Amino acid sequence: MESMTVSKFKSTCLSILDDVQKQKKRVIITKRGKPIAEVIPYLKIDRKISLKDTVTYMGDIVSPVAEEDWEVLK
Repeated sequence: MESMTVSKFKSTCLSILDDVQKQKKRVIITKRGKPIAEVIPYLKIDRKISLKDTVTYMGDIVSPVAEEDWEVLK
């Protein structure tokens, strides 16, 4: 994984982004020796995730919960 200063990244940004895309490499951007960002290649994922059977019905979502505990109704 390559590391470079923010000033070098700023001056060569477009070529760095092309390298990241073509070579599928990661680049860490540093400022004063500390990492501040990481540029990673975009990975397009074409998975279709089914949401069927992922929701559990727990009851009425509209009616108030613990209505008997409300002071205003007493």
